Parts: sequence; structure tokens; C-alpha cells
Amino acid sequence: MTDTPMIDVHETVWIPMPDGAELAARIWMPEGAETNPVPAILEYIPYRRRDRTRLRDESMHPHFARAGYVSIRVDMRGSGDSDGVMLDEYSEQEIQDGHDTVEWIAAQPWCDGNVGMFGKSWGAYTSFQVAATRPSALKAIAPVMGTDDRWLEDIHFYGGVLTNDNFWWGSIMQLYNAMPPDPEIVGEQNWRAMWKERLEAMRFWPALWLGHQLHDGMWRRGSISENYEAVNIPIYYFGGWADLFRDTPFRIAERLKGPVKVLMGPWAHLYPHEGSPRPKVDFLGEIIRFWDHHLKGKDTGLMDEPRLRFWIPDSVHPAGQHVERPGRWVEEASWPSPNVEDRQLWLNEGSLGVASEQGKAMSICSPQSFGSAGGDMCSFAIPGDMPTDCRIDAAGALLFRTAPLNDNLDILGQPRIALTVTADRPQAFVAALLVDEAPDGAQNLISRGFCNLTHRNSDTAPEPVVPGEEVCVTVPLHGIGYRLPKGHRLMVQIASAYWPILWPAPEPVTLTLRPGTSSLHLPLRTADATAPEPRPLREPPATAMPKPSARLREGSMSRTHIRDLATGVLSERVFIDGGVFGPVGRMRLDTGTELGDVSERVYAIHPEDPLSARATMEQDSLLERGDWKVHIKTRSEMTATRTDFILDARVECWDGEVLFHEVDWHHVIPRNGM
Repeated sequence: MTDTPMIDVHETVWIPMPDGAELAARIWMPEGAETNPVPAILEYIPYRRRDRTRLRDESMHPHFARAGYVSIRVDMRGSGDSDGVMLDEYSEQEIQDGHDTVEWIAAQPWCDGNVGMFGKSWGAYTSFQVAATRPSALKAIAPVMGTDDRWLEDIHFYGGVLTNDNFWWGSIMQLYNAMPPDPEIVGEQNWRAMWKERLEAMRFWPALWLGHQLHDGMWRRGSISENYEAVNIPIYYFGGWADLFRDTPFRIAERLKGPVKVLMGPWAHLYPHEGSPRPKVDFLGEIIRFWDHHLKGKDTGLMDEPRLRFWIPDSVHPAGQHVERPGRWVEEASWPSPNVEDRQLWLNEGSLGVASEQGKAMSICSPQSFGSAGGDMCSFAIPGDMPTDCRIDAAGALLFRTAPLNDNLDILGQPRIALTVTADRPQAFVAALLVDEAPDGAQNLISRGFCNLTHRNSDTAPEPVVPGEEVCVTVPLHGIGYRLPKGHRLMVQIASAYWPILWPAPEPVTLTLRPGTSSLHLPLRTADATAPEPRPLREPPATAMPKPSARLREGSMSRTHIRDLATGVLSERVFIDGGVFGPVGRMRLDTGTELGDVSERVYAIHPEDPLSARATMEQDSLLERGDWKVHIKTRSEMTATRTDFILDARVECWDGEVLFHEVDWHHVIPRNGM
């Protein structure tokens, strides 16, 4: 005997859109919901429910069904087995489809009319975006690691500076967009025609995005920051300090009018129940508590607790991977918080001080390889993707240090640097790092931020820098929680390059600062002695992540920096047998489908020549089941001249042994302040 509720799994349900297209969904349903309707939970993403996210879906959706919800996982139009084509991320069609899907769900006999949405990354975006369309049935959302502002905090630009994530993630989507529907679902007579339609509609997204180097309508589309008033339902936001999206929770806590809860842990770009670095959190239990409160009307007490909970990690020795980040939970009732004060420290001659001190001008022309210790901007907790020891780069930056601290400092919020600087070239940017320097000299990255100086007055009308003219800019650093311990030093590093996270300016740039004219603004949290201890957060249950039916090939990976001593070129290579989420190798799923991805990306640059920058990515992907065999190969490359970005890409698709489709793209895109 067992008390576990029974659920029914519907492998494929077709959701009709008003224009006649159908979206493919997998549905987990509590037994009896057809006669006794219950609330529904929607996850709406493009990552292929039949294969690429199948195991991950199995780790969550059945739990929601057993908790008394119909749980629905939908492939977006043009992805997985759904009809149509996908022309870009967060399109108006995509958002409208999400709205229509919510309304369709609410009208089904198994739904009581109350719908919630959740999702990580793309799914977090769509939760925000669909909520802004106000479907009447959508009562609450739980975004995990996504943003309210696509210009400020997406993969494309940071501080108005072009990122290599624009190229890398766009190349990942180059592969995903080339994948076919499953003939077992859409039919042997239809799948090739659907696949051909997708392939002929494909565009190379990195070039599409790079055609928008200003804060224009493309980035405003789907950014709820354009109209916070549009989102008025309860939100529970989950994020991590090792993730990319670290500023959104502070903005939405301050600016959204509806009920907002925030939980920020030490995690990389993973759901909190998979959380790495530890501690993990019972995300499923936490989110079910949220759904019970807002979709079932149960008073779970959740909304009586302080709205915001943050993990304050302790200092650790820098490493490319952390299994655990020791620290403590703290809670805040509101943001801005009365418990957080602004501490101003001046960038003096080699020091950070409470008073402004004049001194000789300080200049730096960073090597183009500065940033090699930076890891990835967004960690997936894959070995080597977190920042390493900042001493590797420190000689290429201006350095400012405090004296050893007499007491611990708890940082919570978004540091910023008010910078007065000159540049000797018309196109230039600033990279600013906030660093924890241990007594033994090890330097651990706390946070970082960037500023394109051509955007100093406007991110819609860039202006060339007048060489030698002093400009005043604010460089916002990413939000962070961090305890800087007694005896350590706080350090700021200012550089004019940050490779391979940022694409370099067209010429080497020398930045010059006058000591005593720039300052760091540090958000310091003081403990509230009257505050009760936060409610303990449970660890995830001991249930294991679902496993594939068979592991056909063990995965592997390597991540290396290689300096060619003959040419001086520095190359960073990332090889993964398993694809974007780590070295999972090749596997067979319960559907009988075998899948495996192998990828290699390389960022190469000469320390003295920004025009030597080159990014390449190659991917090889297989889908097989019986006589169905699909093989996809992609290649992409990005270089630049002083005036243009150059992107070349190729896709080859095989149906068995037959070359089914091939396409080459060549794009030359003028630089506009980048």
C-alpha cells in the first residue's frame, strides 16, 4: 500500500492556437481531475519536451501532479513537435501563444480556472511576458533565473558592451532550431515537411541580434521593465549569485506593485533543488507552498514571512568550481532595505579610502587577454566555468585596495562605481571588478560590471569618446550577497578589456584616472538584532534525478587556456561531450530515442591586437530511434575589423545517410559604438 496519489501522464496533447497552429504538450494529471477539476501549472519553453528536457521534466512535473495540480509542459511554436517556425526569441507571436495557452488550459474540464506559470531562464522570461498580457486565468508566476530587462541583463550586452554570450548562445540555438519534430508524434508523413519548413525559415540569430546594437524596440519587446504596471499578480522569484540574472530580483522587489517574494541562493544556472554550489533547497516543496497559497486559497503562511531571503556566502579560495558555498540566510521585508546602507570609498592612488586624496594620474592599457580568470558570465556549475584567481589578470588593471579589515563586512545589493575617466580612443569601455583579497594574496571575484563609454549619455544614440576628455559615468556592478571577512582587503580593478566575456574595442585603449575623483558605493548590510531567525529551508528529498534508460557513452569535457609561445595568441577552449548542460555523453531515453551532443568552442586573441579576436563553435548532434536517424552539424565563427563584425555559419542536416539540408550564412554588420 502507498499513500502517494496516482497520476495519469498524457504523452502528447495538442493545444490549438487561434490561427490554426497546434502546440505539443505533455501533461501530468492527478487521477480524477477530469471529474473534480484542480488548478494547473504551465511551463512553456522551446527546449524539446520529448528529448532534451525529458529527464529534467520528470524531476518536477510529476511532483506538482501529486500535489494536486495538472502540470503542463508545452513546446513553443516551431520547437519540439509543435507546428510552425521560430524566428527569434521572445517574439510577439510567442508571447501571444503563451497567453492563448493559459486561456485554453483554464477552459479545460480538468482545470478549475486557476493557472500558474513557472520556468527557468527562457521559461522565466515567458512567465513575466505572459503575465504582462494579463490572461484572466493566470493567478501567480514563479520565474527562476530570468530578467525583467533584456537590454540590461540578457546574454547580448552588459553595460552597453557586446558579449560573447551573444555568439555562444546564438550558436546553441543554431543547433536547436535545426532539430526536427519526432515522427512518432507528428507522423511519418509529416515530419520531414515540418522539418524542411523550419530549416528554410532559419536565420543565424547572433547576426540578427548583432543588428541591434542600441537599446531599441527589439530589446524593449518582452522587457516588463518597460511597463511594470502590467504585471500585478503574485510572483515568487528564485535566483543565484553564480547565475547571470542577479539584478532583476532587486528591481522587481522595488518596482512591482503586486506581492513579490525573492529567494536568492549561491547557485549557478540550475533549479534550486539541483542547486550547485550547495546548499540545495527543496524548490519543489517551496513552489508548491506558493501555488497552494495563490491557486488553492490555502493560508500556508508564506506571504506572512519577510518578502526577501538572501544567502550571504562566506569568502572562499578562488576556484573554477565550488561544490559548496558556506554562509547564512538573511531576510528583508522590503527593498530598498533600511538594513542596507551606502558606504562610499574613494579610488585614491593605489588605495580605497574613506576620504578623497589627490595624486598623480594613473593610466592602464590592458592586454586584450585581460579577463582570462573570469570564467563564464553565467555559470552552469560545469567544472571550470566559475571565476578563478583574479591575480592571473591583475597586472593588466589599475588596482585600488583597502587596508586589512578590522571587522567583517556583509555586502548585499548592487555596488556601483562613480567613475571619472579619460580614454585615448573614440571607442572604449570600462571593466570594473570588485575583489576579495585574502591575507595570502589570493583574489576572489565578488562582482563585476561594465560600461561602454560611447553610451555615456544615451544607450540609443552612442557618441564617440573625445580622446583625452574627462567623462563621468556610473558603472553598476552585478547584485551580490557576500561576507568579506576580517583581515581581508577589498579591492577594485579597473581595466580597458575583458576577454573572452566581452568583445574588444577596435583599438587598444588607454584609460586614465585622476586619484580622488572616483568612488565605490558599497551596499553594506547591518544585522537587525530584533529579527527572528529565518524559517529553515528544507533540503530536497533524497529522491534521485531520473536516469536515462541506458548510458551509451560516458561524457567528458575539458576546459583549457593555451598560449602559443610562437605567435603569442591565447586561446580558451571548451569541449563538452554532452552539450550545454555538461558532460552527459550519449544516452537512450524511455521513449527509445538515443541522443548525444558534442560541442567545442574556442575564443582566441593576441594580447596586443583586438582585431585578432576570433570566436568559433562547432557542434555535432544525433537523434536516433530504430530506422529514424538524424545527424546535425553546425559551425559558426565571429571576427571583426575596425568598422564591421563578420559572422559566418553553416548547418548540415542528414536524414539517415542522405544530406537533407545545408545552408551557409555570411554577415557583415557595421559596428556602432561597439
